Amino acid sequence: MKRERTRVKICGIREALHGCVAADAGADAIGLVFYRESPRYVTPGAAATVMSMLPPFVTSVGLFVDATEGKVRDTLANVRLDALQFHGDETPEFCASFGLPYVRAVRMEKGINLLEWAGRFSSARALLVDAHTPGSPGGTGQTFDWSAIPPDLPIPLILAGGLTAENVGQAIRAVRPWAVDVSSGVEASRGTKDPRKIVDFIRSVRREDAGTPG
Repeated sequence: MKRERTRVKICGIREALHGCVAADAGADAIGLVFYRESPRYVTPGAAATVMSMLPPFVTSVGLFVDATEGKVRDTLANVRLDALQFHGDETPEFCASFGLPYVRAVRMEKGINLLEWAGRFSSARALLVDAHTPGSPGGTGQTFDWSAIPPDLPIPLILAGGLTAENVGQAIRAVRPWAVDVSSGVEASRGTKDPRKIVDFIRSVRREDAGTPG
């Protein structure tokens, strides 16, 4: 039985070629990481080059971790992003202050109540749930207990954390997310994307949506 289409975001794109591969394979969005401590960090100039090569209707998402307001606004002055994604301790007011749709990331550490987060960040377009690894805001390639996600969240859910072409079908069946987000799971080495893994990941999602996994 065919299922509702699961949206796909390929995060941590640093090269125009990899952005084009993702778009051609059917990605709905690409993520551009503006966090200097990440191995996937991209400068605003490089991000603008990536975006200049993308076809229409692929959403560009800028990822920030506890950036200052000035840093975010400087980035937006140089890169025309479609949406923002926040992975630090940003408040709802801060996230909503830039006039763009935003996604709020939540690291699934013990005791996290996603319903409370959804209520607090009701202005977010979605919650992105990721594995909790001390000292890292995300992109570690670790999974978490998907059963900890409540089925009745009032806003869309984006599932991240250790997803690969091999396990994304299982993840979709278990969680039924609105979208899946992958970074390390489509890399040849830390911070460097693998075009074949990008294509294989998106194909796995589409097979699951069509009800023909494997």
